[in-house]
Amino acid sequence: MELPVALRQAVDRYLEGTPLDQLRTAADLLSRRYRAETRDGRLHLDSETAMKAYLAARLPATYAAIRASMGYVAEAAPDFSPKTLIDVGAGPGSVLWAASDCWDSLEGATIIEASDAARKTGMALAVDAALPSAHWLAGDATKSLHVAKPADLVTLSYVLDELAPDAVPALVDRLWALTGHTLLVIEPGTPAGWQRILAVRSRLIEAGAHVLAPCPHEAPCPLNPPDWCHFSRRVARSRLHRLTKNAEVPWEDEKFIYLAASQQPVPTSAARVIAPPQHSKGRIELKLCLADGDVTERLVTKREGEAFRRARRVDWGDTLPTQP
Repeated sequence: MELPVALRQAVDRYLEGTPLDQLRTAADLLSRRYRAETRDGRLHLDSETAMKAYLAARLPATYAAIRASMGYVAEAAPDFSPKTLIDVGAGPGSVLWAASDCWDSLEGATIIEASDAARKTGMALAVDAALPSAHWLAGDATKSLHVAKPADLVTLSYVLDELAPDAVPALVDRLWALTGHTLLVIEPGTPAGWQRILAVRSRLIEAGAHVLAPCPHEAPCPLNPPDWCHFSRRVARSRLHRLTKNAEVPWEDEKFIYLAASQQPVPTSAARVIAPPQHSKGRIELKLCLADGDVTERLVTKREGEAFRRARRVDWGDTLPTQP
């Protein structure tokens, strides 16, 4: 996956003339803060330099995870055509770009972000872009949602890992109250990110939410540590991306976990592929999360004809119309 052309060009213009050494130093610091899930009262994106490092080193991957998650939502709810969006903890507006790419029905967005540097960067990237009308607001995710009106789609991406755990329940309640149709929460695809998503999932189900994706059920998650649920997107690295990260490989894999919850009842879901399919001659092994709340390993062989052909087409994160 790559950034949309218009966004890539906007990023290139914004970064033009920035010394590479400055990007590398700031990107390394930013990466260490994210990996450590540092909560020291400072915003990760607290300066123009940090924002430039984010654009060069992290934006392609976070955009890919957000856009992939939205693709799964669109697949699970093909009639969902959101007109309004609230994005909380928006950074430079990655969700706005991804939602606009996913749904051409989108007309307007409320973008809430605490960092002045992130808001200024997001607005600069959006200048002259063919994006829905956006109202950018300064605000803390845990304190400022009273300024927002309900929207069809509400999103919170890569934010929970920056919050104190005791702040999360009230935030989830407020986000759900603002959700006209679907709430989408995205986190890094780590065991800790999965645990945060499970906590959000439990609270939303208690509040009457219907799980749209990725889970094909609303039963307790059948996975147990050290196993955990997550997905992945391969991201193409630009030349600047590679130079900033001192990387030689022209791609990277972004692992993420997401939860989409709907105010509307959802049809019984198909099985979800929750690990990379294992292919060998005439055989495909699939790890499936099932609609009955169980998880299973399924071996599909060439002798099974149509089931085998169907299994060959599915990838990690996909659904199966019926269990093969």
